[in-house]
Amino acid sequence: MSAHPSTWSLAEMPDQAGRTVVVTGPTSGLGEATALELARRGAHVVLAARNPEKIATTTAHIEREVPGARVGSLVVDLSSLASVHAAAAEAARLGPIDVLVNNAGVMATPARRTDDDLDLQMATNHFGPFLLTGLLLPQLAASGDGRVVTVSSFLHRIARSAPTRDPRRVPGGRYHRWQVYGQSKLANLLFTFELQRRATAAGLPVRALAAHPGYASTHLLSYGQTGRSQGGLASILNGVAAATAQSAADGALPTLMAATADLPGGTFCGPGSFQQMRGLPRVVGSNALSRDETAQRELWEVSEATAGLTWP
Repeated sequence: MSAHPSTWSLAEMPDQAGRTVVVTGPTSGLGEATALELARRGAHVVLAARNPEKIATTTAHIEREVPGARVGSLVVDLSSLASVHAAAAEAARLGPIDVLVNNAGVMATPARRTDDDLDLQMATNHFGPFLLTGLLLPQLAASGDGRVVTVSSFLHRIARSAPTRDPRRVPGGRYHRWQVYGQSKLANLLFTFELQRRATAAGLPVRALAAHPGYASTHLLSYGQTGRSQGGLASILNGVAAATAQSAADGALPTLMAATADLPGGTFCGPGSFQQMRGLPRVVGSNALSRDETAQRELWEVSEATAGLTWP
């Protein structure tokens, strides 16, 4: 069966030689698949992750698959605002950045506060990427056509409200991990659409796009539920995902489309089949709450205050 005319495939990815792409969360799953395919097309891929040993392992894997690949590294823990600041200072050596892929994330983890007194899911999935993007904005603009791709989820639809309250105020009652995850993924879209509007108003040569992988087989769920990627319940969850979901490589296709296809800012890419759960990527829609301009502006203002950075 041929692809729908509006879908996209790897065969359409243009040559990436001469481009610098920073990918967060690149040591497994979607991020590793994204980094590998960009390296295949000649990009200088910078692997941005917490663990230097895992960065080295992923670098070796990419270099085996793509002899002569240009692979760099950047150590950053997106759950820590101090770590993000340090990483952005180190990233100054990269010069102009063509694409920043905000891929790193955690899923449905138990209640936990970070050293910045933020919910772990919101810190890792939104506030850290928000700060990193803001700090790297001059380098993205310096490329002349910078692109910010933020990986969301179809589960943004389960969020009942936008996360616009003071994030350092701990709400009472039971912690609903999936609701918080949904809010963090909704935040990814609110951030993308507001960034696009602000970049346009400021005349910056930067586009903001979002993508989601559908239902893809990664270790994200097992790690969120068990705190580890294999063994015991984690292995059971991984087995279920492997049997029912599309591969991480297929799940990365919407991100690659958003990062390389000729698309306008504000575009959201996701799988084109089975209720956006699988299939070749295409431009998809998001829910009404994600398109609420008041929520977009309010989250941006809360994020600036939380991260201590006013931009653009």
